[in-house]
Amino acid sequence: MPRFLSFLPLIALIALSAPVYAQDDAAAEEAPETAIEDQLAVGETPDDQPQLGQTYVREPIGDWELRCIRTENPEDDPCQLYQLLKEENGNPLAEISMFRLPEGNKLPAGATIIVPLETLLTGQLGIAVDNGQPKSYPFSFCNRQGCFARIGLTAEDIASYKRGVAAKVMIRPYAAPDQIVSSTMSLKGFTAGFDKASVLDQ
Repeated sequence: MPRFLSFLPLIALIALSAPVYAQDDAAAEEAPETAIEDQLAVGETPDDQPQLGQTYVREPIGDWELRCIRTENPEDDPCQLYQLLKEENGNPLAEISMFRLPEGNKLPAGATIIVPLETLLTGQLGIAVDNGQPKSYPFSFCNRQGCFARIGLTAEDIASYKRGVAAKVMIRPYAAPDQIVSSTMSLKGFTAGFDKASVLDQ
């Protein structure tokens, strides 16, 4: 066998290896140098603006909140007067959302009150302003969120809320129908907040 044939494997190996090294060198030359500060995440400030259809608190008013729903025109966002009620142990008992009704209606305002599912519905919902005579309201329906009472407020009711200090909201537990569980609804800020609640047509 001719001696030059013994060099063929070595020549082939060099021929195959040389382009690889050349490509690696070319890639290294073309790769841009990145400063270390460009590799660091600086963080972003979250957008605190409510999205369309989202509920937000426009302002606190005494012990109440003016809760609104964001629409395309923020100036026309529908708002209700809201308060979360707790029983004596600090556990949430009910939440109330109050709104105004158009002028000329028999009732000037209405409210939606939500209580826990374990409430005795036939016991109804009781509300007494200060030491006044309590009024009873029926429950309308229940869902996963709780049981709802949709109540109408007369002009006399609104007047008593404005001059009152607190109202007692009472329910009866389903497991103990002979007992009454109550919570205090503060009326601090009600007078200032009532006129800021939206007028709802429906």
